Amino acid sequence: MEFDYIIVGAGSAGCLLANRLTESGKHTVCLLEAGPMDRNPFIHIPAGFTKTVLDEKLNWLYTTEPCWGTNGRSIPTPRGRVLGGSSSINGLVYSRGSKEDFNSWAQLGNIGWGYDDLLPCFRKIENYKSTESQYRSKRKKDFLYRGTNGELTITDLLWRDPLCEAFISAAQSFGMPRNEDYNGSTQEGVSYVQRTTRGRFRVSSAGAFLKPIKKRNNLYIKSDVLVTKIIIKNNNAIGVSFKNFSQNGPEKALFSKREVVVSCGAINSPQLLQVSGIGPGNLLKSKGIEVVQHLTGVGENLRDHYATRLTGRAKNVETINELSRGRKLLGQMVKYCLGQRSILELGPTLVYCFWHSNPNVRNNDLQITFTPASYAKGQQAELDKEPGFSITTWPQRPESSGWVRIKSSDPFEKPIIQPNYLSSEQDQRVLLSGIKLSRKIMRSPAMSKFYDYEVYPGDHITSDEDLLSMARDRSTTTYHLIGTCRMAKLQSDASAVVDHKLRVYGISNLRVIDASIMPMMPSANVNAAVMAIAEKGAQLILGVDH
Repeated sequence: MEFDYIIVGAGSAGCLLANRLTESGKHTVCLLEAGPMDRNPFIHIPAGFTKTVLDEKLNWLYTTEPCWGTNGRSIPTPRGRVLGGSSSINGLVYSRGSKEDFNSWAQLGNIGWGYDDLLPCFRKIENYKSTESQYRSKRKKDFLYRGTNGELTITDLLWRDPLCEAFISAAQSFGMPRNEDYNGSTQEGVSYVQRTTRGRFRVSSAGAFLKPIKKRNNLYIKSDVLVTKIIIKNNNAIGVSFKNFSQNGPEKALFSKREVVVSCGAINSPQLLQVSGIGPGNLLKSKGIEVVQHLTGVGENLRDHYATRLTGRAKNVETINELSRGRKLLGQMVKYCLGQRSILELGPTLVYCFWHSNPNVRNNDLQITFTPASYAKGQQAELDKEPGFSITTWPQRPESSGWVRIKSSDPFEKPIIQPNYLSSEQDQRVLLSGIKLSRKIMRSPAMSKFYDYEVYPGDHITSDEDLLSMARDRSTTTYHLIGTCRMAKLQSDASAVVDHKLRVYGISNLRVIDASIMPMMPSANVNAAVMAIAEKGAQLILGVDH
């Protein structure tokens, strides 16, 4: 059982890597995934995220450690454990990030990772299907920024709703321009979301990059296996050990002639490195693990978008809350099956805003989203019974950072996840600004026809101190975890884990290619950037000069 390349993790990055590394037919690739094949129908129905986000058969179902920023709460943190990884259970939003995000990566010393370097990678993977006739006629130049021949289908949201239109008008009244393509020449403004969908169905990384090539003779896909260790000999990665995930059977091994590529995400990638002896020496020794390579940064620099959701009670309009119950839900199911407009086509977010926390901020640092639905108190996926809507906000580039650390040498034991939400005063200031702006939008004249009253936090919460306390009480992850195998120059950054070619420092023939290598958080949902990283990573592996 020997292959040229072994890819650990069939998620957003791993599926794309498997496609690119087998494309020429010259190399054999083994793709390993801890979860099952992506046959569950809820994966493919956009609204099915309400089921998959809680499904232990498709999900790692992690939780964070309590911290000050959560008022001592543990936050549920779903991560995909299925073919396609988190791209099979996420909210389907396609958002790249701004030019400044990637240019900052390059400015930190990561050669070849600026916006102009990554733009060809984004364009190569995209099959963007714009439906905005106005955009096509007035902003044709923006198609220079978009790809239309890639495998990943991206579509504009077709749903039009009175509440969404009112929210967009309200955002414009506060100075936000209408932007039909936040993935084009500029990110700033308000618009309907772009999504990874084709027709009525989700397009995951597995659906886009793996399904069309499953019959390639040089690709071997093995699901339901947990890689327990990277096999390292003389500081050279030569293979992996693995066990059946559900049965925890005997340990087996696979060997690589060229490279082992770790693509397990911001939680599982550092965990695998640590149990393999790569990481902070004191931590590894305390767990009885032999130190193969001392790298203090493995598991550090964990960052996430920490979001506060405000909810309002709606009037004079029907919201998703009512459409998701009883006979109305049955009617929506029939419409979906007939190819008609239905709430089953929708993800958790419909409208996006990218804006400034204050007028002195040059690059937008605030994100606000809108959905004509509201969740029951304390619930991840259960909607209110009464008409409602949600406005959610978070700092785009959080400075708060935490860590992922193993609890023991057992690869089956879940690690310690501590994001240290709101530990940065800057994050607190930006979040407060977003909350205040969201409340103003909610109560603006443009929304007055449909706005009844504020459910949460409620009119009695007015001071900065009380708003911040409310944020600690009710904010939650947006599932955008990054940074735990940081790309940086080791000579100048003690948190560095991989170099600019994504090679793990001190270990030959071992790379990490996923969200964990991001030096800083992009101002976006991270799935699109992860795929661009994988495209770039494949080129680095194959030595392609683009």
